[in-house]
Amino acid sequence: MPLLERLRHLPRDTRDTLFLLLVIAWVLAPQFGRLPLWCTALTIAVLGWRGVLAWRARPLPSRWWLLGLLVLTIGATLLTHRTLLGRDAGVTLLVVLLTLKTLELRARRDAFVVFFLSFFTMLTNFFFSQSLLTAAAMLVALMGLLTALVNTHMPVGKPPLREAAGIALTMAALGAPIMLVLFMLFPRLAPLWGVPSDAMAGRSGLSSTMEVGAIAELALDDSIAMRIRFEGLPPPQSELYFRGPVLSTLQGRQWQPLRSAFPPRMQDAAGLQVAGEPIRYQVTLEPNNRPWIFVLDAAQDAPDARSMSMRMSAQLQWTTDRPVSDLLRYSAQSYTEFRHGPMRRTAALQDYLELPPGLNPRTMTWASELRRDPALGADPARLMDAVLQRLRTGDYSYTLEPGVYGPDTADEFWFDRRTGFCEHIASAFAIMMRSLDIPARIVTGYQGGEANAVDGFWTLRQSDAHAWVEVWFAGRGWIRVDPTAAVAPGRIGSMQRLRLPQGVVASAMQTVNPQIWANLRATWEALNNGWNQWILNYNQSKQLDLLKDIGFDAPSWEDLGYVLLALVVLFSLLGALWTLWDRHRHDPWLHLLERAARNLRAAGWTVAPGSPPRTMAQLVHTHWGGQDSRAQALTRWLLALETLRYARAGATGSVRLSDLRREFSQLPWPK
Repeated sequence: MPLLERLRHLPRDTRDTLFLLLVIAWVLAPQFGRLPLWCTALTIAVLGWRGVLAWRARPLPSRWWLLGLLVLTIGATLLTHRTLLGRDAGVTLLVVLLTLKTLELRARRDAFVVFFLSFFTMLTNFFFSQSLLTAAAMLVALMGLLTALVNTHMPVGKPPLREAAGIALTMAALGAPIMLVLFMLFPRLAPLWGVPSDAMAGRSGLSSTMEVGAIAELALDDSIAMRIRFEGLPPPQSELYFRGPVLSTLQGRQWQPLRSAFPPRMQDAAGLQVAGEPIRYQVTLEPNNRPWIFVLDAAQDAPDARSMSMRMSAQLQWTTDRPVSDLLRYSAQSYTEFRHGPMRRTAALQDYLELPPGLNPRTMTWASELRRDPALGADPARLMDAVLQRLRTGDYSYTLEPGVYGPDTADEFWFDRRTGFCEHIASAFAIMMRSLDIPARIVTGYQGGEANAVDGFWTLRQSDAHAWVEVWFAGRGWIRVDPTAAVAPGRIGSMQRLRLPQGVVASAMQTVNPQIWANLRATWEALNNGWNQWILNYNQSKQLDLLKDIGFDAPSWEDLGYVLLALVVLFSLLGALWTLWDRHRHDPWLHLLERAARNLRAAGWTVAPGSPPRTMAQLVHTHWGGQDSRAQALTRWLLALETLRYARAGATGSVRLSDLRREFSQLPWPK
């Protein structure tokens, strides 16, 4: 028997079980990439086992099997997560419990437990991702679970799943307005999807340290780091430097934040001075689990995030009071014309000259030769230009695959490999500047990006992660120098990027019509951005703005509660009225039968609730006798009503409910 034909003739229990297992697999699928490998393997094995048992109509395993698997799961969870608490451990246990519960689907109450666990597991997917794709997948899961739930409440016969799905869709459509109202008006005491993370498990665009190779790995990531909407025209692409962590202390080949040997009172202040017109913009930052944000160089005033407080360090880095674990939207204004730092040499600048002893000897020798060059005259600006000229003309290249560097990273870059990514170039340049007695530090962040023609947002990806250098000159303070631009000018300004190799589908689309692929990608990202802006970023301030639009002059949380309460009462009344109306409309046959019963009771006859038409006909025959014309008319009508309901398909003849309803008022009902 063909597979499709066999599926059509499956017993109802088997069909319903397989459908429920399919829905559960869909709910769990997004978790498989996040769960421990043993948990994923156990889940797939148990679901497959349960499907085979249902297909072959085999008995379910004993409770000893379940107990053994449960003990094994708890032990493996403890070994993996070192705890049974927290997000990751909790989700692991929940997934396994849901899977094991499918092995004891013996009664309806077991099915309801499975439904409860499935709904909760579905919500846990939003702990890890709140993307539009995740929401769409979980909407499908919701409809599947509602279909299975409705099907469970249809115990008679073998109703098609299509019918149950229709009822589930109707239920979801009826509940959608209430859910919309609750979404818009229910008070938000925290970010919408605020879920504490277990550690630094989230993907971060950058790190608090920089070791050769770290940013090169991020350049392979094409996911979105943040989106920016500029008020007016954006600055030139060559000026789009979004500042992040500043790294000033070199330990071996690792750059770290400043570890000054000077007391705080002797350290230099930011000394930020700005000029020109500010550039105003809004940033939507993806979660990075780091306590920092990114602003266009340089922001004098704190960005407005409403839900977070922010402060600026002496290195112009803006940090938050807690890690950014949720989608964060903030407004900022920056000045592309600025200077900062001390204008005269101070003792604290010695921190930016320190180098690890014994490393990069060839770079130190080269620096000594340049300082002795009479053509340069030991002038810091000329010395820096000489180093930049070597980068331009020395056959250096910008690549994703620079190879593994040893401890003397600057020596290898300047004299051996001559290849590297931005972090290699910036690190070698900063070491060379310090060797020339020029204070230098590394700034990491994002540079460039691309405009989305669909929604107008400027998009920065993880592949736009960048590292550049700041050097200090007397009378000028700290100035930005991007040595990568000397090696690969196309990396800065013209937006030429090293890209991750594309998949088969993307490559085919690019080959057939690159513009179509670009438009599809831009449209999809615009949809995701709209989802982020209007759904994930719907916060307290937007709720109060909604009340202003309704008519409240100075809305408060109390007003929000009153509006929500009024709408809940209104929906409740509408639901009650609809229930009363639907009770009469839902089954016209039952309604007509109840009218007949009421007429008989009005004459003093005893008619039990739920009596079928034939019982009523026998009651008429008992009271009036079989020869009475009135009894014959009523009996004929009642038996016709019974035939309409219970006769085999096609055996009802010309009997129609409309005819019986019309005859009802003409019958000789007892008085």
